[in-house]
Amino acid sequence: MQLIGQTYYTLQLLALILIVLSCGQSGSDQSLKVNAPHGMVYIPSGLSNMGGDGEQALSNELPKHTVEIADFYLDETEVTRGQFSQFVEETGYTTTAEQAIDWEEIKLQVPPDTPKPPDSILVPGALVFTSTNRPVNLSDHSQWWQWVTGANWRAPQGISNDNSDDSVDLMRHPVVQISWYDATAYCKWKGKRLPTEAEWEWAARGGLSDQTYPWGSTELRDDEPKANTYQGLFPYQNTLEDGYDLTAPVKSYLPNGYGLYDMAGNVWEWCADWYDAGYYRSRAARMSNTLGPIRSQQQQRVIRGGSFLCNDQYCSGYRNSRRMGTTPDTGMNHTGCRCAIDVK
Repeated sequence: MQLIGQTYYTLQLLALILIVLSCGQSGSDQSLKVNAPHGMVYIPSGLSNMGGDGEQALSNELPKHTVEIADFYLDETEVTRGQFSQFVEETGYTTTAEQAIDWEEIKLQVPPDTPKPPDSILVPGALVFTSTNRPVNLSDHSQWWQWVTGANWRAPQGISNDNSDDSVDLMRHPVVQISWYDATAYCKWKGKRLPTEAEWEWAARGGLSDQTYPWGSTELRDDEPKANTYQGLFPYQNTLEDGYDLTAPVKSYLPNGYGLYDMAGNVWEWCADWYDAGYYRSRAARMSNTLGPIRSQQQQRVIRGGSFLCNDQYCSGYRNSRRMGTTPDTGMNHTGCRCAIDVK
């Protein structure tokens, strides 16, 4: 009986210790949450069950695997045009889309003996979504992307067809037409960094496990609009059920469980990692919150979250696990970023 009594009291003591430790951790988390840097949200550490959920999961999202995530802070919204404007004003930074095109550098990347294009072609610009007037082959992205001279973060659609003045409302839209290099430069200026792909997905899930979307498993079109996406028949008929044709001002929709806005839709977001379609099948993918592969055969960086151009007809990019790669010097009018910072 004495042994049983000792065992009982030992178990009671262990339970009490666990409760105290739990309360201490909870208090610590609460302090980190309350003291988050302005405009950022505290993301707690944990074991992320990373990878595809449901029937829409693609091969590059599988297999699901466990990744250990350290706590960190993440911007509550995508970087806005107003925030990026301040960066450019204070630093004089020139984005990739605004830089002069160097033919000597380009010809190293094209077949030998490729003739030099006219100087009128070799001017700064970026890719702009252009709606078609009929159904097209959805495997041919060139049907709706057009190179537009003069398109950059100041004029995302190009100067000739852009009405983007410096109004207060437009300054609340996410900045677009920024390359991975531009996003990295902005984050560095803020004393921050781009999130890793593992961090991004963990944050997007908002504390929910194995759910398809940041808000859970409810389909996108059920109830009120949950994100800025493409409704209708892509890429020629947008019904604008969510209220926006292109980008929407940040915080236009409800946040996820961590208090993060637009983790689905609006604009794709750059991550720090190189992109490798088969990376999840490697042993390295199961290590603790790494920066992903050390190289990319396609020389692409990861983008996450989907954009105003995504719909289930061809690109369910707003799923938590959806991942794509884009060359780091590419600017598009549906790609932006948000920044992270380590907890100290």
